[in-house]
Amino acid sequence: MTTYDDRASLTDLTSTVERVRSSVEAVIEGKPEVVRLSLTVLLAEGHLLIEDVPGVGKTMLAKALARSIDCSVRRIQFTPDLLPSDITGVSIWDQQRKEFEFKPGAIFSQIVIGDEINRASPKTQSALLESLEERQVTIDGHTYELPHPFMVVATQNPVEMEGTYPLPEAQRDRFMARVSVGYPSPEAELQMLDVHGGVSPLEDMQPVAHAHDIVKLIEAVRGVHVAETVRRYAVDLVGATRTHPDLRLGASPRATLHLLRAAKATAALSGREYALPDDIQSLAVAVLAHRLLPTAQAQLNRRTPEQVVQEILQHTPVPQAAPPQAGFGSVRSAPAYPQQPPRRLG
Repeated sequence: MTTYDDRASLTDLTSTVERVRSSVEAVIEGKPEVVRLSLTVLLAEGHLLIEDVPGVGKTMLAKALARSIDCSVRRIQFTPDLLPSDITGVSIWDQQRKEFEFKPGAIFSQIVIGDEINRASPKTQSALLESLEERQVTIDGHTYELPHPFMVVATQNPVEMEGTYPLPEAQRDRFMARVSVGYPSPEAELQMLDVHGGVSPLEDMQPVAHAHDIVKLIEAVRGVHVAETVRRYAVDLVGATRTHPDLRLGASPRATLHLLRAAKATAALSGREYALPDDIQSLAVAVLAHRLLPTAQAQLNRRTPEQVVQEILQHTPVPQAAPPQAGFGSVRSAPAYPQQPPRRLG
């Protein structure tokens, strides 16, 4: 476990994240908040769902993140005829050895890009459930562990619904966050023409971090301290979704856990050894909205889950003071929040 006193190590890890961020932003112009959320999900050991209209760079973002890290990468193009065994693998009879030999599928990679995930049949989609939650695959009674780190970056198009199978609630709940890339600003689009007008920048991308660097970062994020008042704040936010009159399905306990883990990663990316209520607030929409189902009346009133989460944020009391903050694995006294500015790592 990384400790607060290991400042040199933490500084190195922070610089690693900065290199990855700069590498991805060189490809995805004008979307720093989207890139930051992607890195947050990676360090929080989650999975990312990218949902937006065609041509805004959903797959480009996933590929740029994958190529920035020196680890195994697989891309799965989801289609209606894709079989579960194409994802998880299959056991094949070896005639010479007179036994079955397991041939791993595309899911056995550290970063898996699932393109247009909602175009696969429900049977194929369900093949991802075990790997997304338990990071393992069970085939013919045998359980196989997936590599570490492991992250699925899935994309889907919300406007072309012919021939698609919308993700069920159980599968959406396994994605830590959902992000929409959105259209670029005119300045960013003009820069994109200069950068992408000739050769795709993906062809020249080189890894700027190793898989073991990401593992170290993940271990550091696990040690970020979260005060009891901040944990209570996360529970209150999620609990409010279960009683809101505009929602017929609120967020699950898994959503609370994902929100906490993402807040830890956000704190580490900000150079802090502890999470703040601001971290919870900044992530609430991305982590909670895709898990919520509005009522029929709310849909008639054009109320979106994102609007409901924003309303809950406005009405849920924010903790005014934090108990003593702890380092990455150590316990230290600290000034109360927010009377004095928080200390930062490095």
